[in-house]
Amino acid sequence: MNEIKGVHHVTAITSSAEKIYDFFTNVLGMRLVKKTVNQDDIQTYHLFFADDKGSAGTDMTFFDFPGIPKGKHGTNEIARTSFRVPDDTALAYWEKRFDRFKVQHTGVQEQFSKKTLPFVDFDDQQYQLVSDETNTGIATGTPWQKGPVPLEYAITGLGPVFIRIGDFNYFKEVLEKVLLFKETASEGAFHLFEVGEGGNGASVIVEKNGSLAMAQQGFGTVHHVAFRVEDRAALETWIEQMEKIGLPTSGYVNRHFFESLYTRVAPGILFELATDGPGFMGDEPYETLGEKLSLPPFLEPKREAIEKMVRPIDTVRSTKEFSKE
Repeated sequence: MNEIKGVHHVTAITSSAEKIYDFFTNVLGMRLVKKTVNQDDIQTYHLFFADDKGSAGTDMTFFDFPGIPKGKHGTNEIARTSFRVPDDTALAYWEKRFDRFKVQHTGVQEQFSKKTLPFVDFDDQQYQLVSDETNTGIATGTPWQKGPVPLEYAITGLGPVFIRIGDFNYFKEVLEKVLLFKETASEGAFHLFEVGEGGNGASVIVEKNGSLAMAQQGFGTVHHVAFRVEDRAALETWIEQMEKIGLPTSGYVNRHFFESLYTRVAPGILFELATDGPGFMGDEPYETLGEKLSLPPFLEPKREAIEKMVRPIDTVRSTKEFSKE
């Protein structure tokens, strides 16, 4: 019951909440399921893009910290985020879609016997699509039913998270001995680790690379990755285990939409463990998820001040009809 089940979410930094909303909604066809603010920095938007129902294991989230510089890719960073699509045919569709929207990509490639399609956004944030055609393991989510992408090609959830690390031996020990991942394959400098039921939704791909300069966090880079656990009892067990081996943690944190703990597992690498629930539909109905500014109860008394701090973004989609193309 306490084991890590897979990837929960990835949180990154964007230069523009408006532009990332347009990119994820209109190009990637992912659903904005929550528009809120960073609970530790309330002048900063926190946008959650996920599957149709906001399922754990499907969401990529973004901060837009005011005035933050552009990040620099390098070693010791969470380097790339993957999104799952149903099969290899879907990747052919996405190549054409990216060409039409002028999204920079490398064309279809293959890694660990899975077809992939790496691409970047306007900030040089690194992503890839990964085909579930030969995938086994943890189930994926449900594509956004009313989005602009035909359902047979649409993104359904998160795939492997890429981490570039200088001290590979240390990091491998953390993954295997602390977090109970298992190394299942390697290709050159890349090592595939899986946890729980395994598969695309429960994988980390670690690149051993000590030759690059240290990455610097900023817009266009990932802030942290979260992994799924069952409930608060599981979190408490993990807090105890990490304290015993000397890994510093945040302790228990209630994020309202889920419960969490954070730990820095290596320089530049922040991990979160997060519960599957309660989820995103506690304060908004399914039909209008992400359309209003949602605040956790402890911030609700500050709503008027927060709404003056964050510029309004029109995220209403329930009155619009997207053409699937």
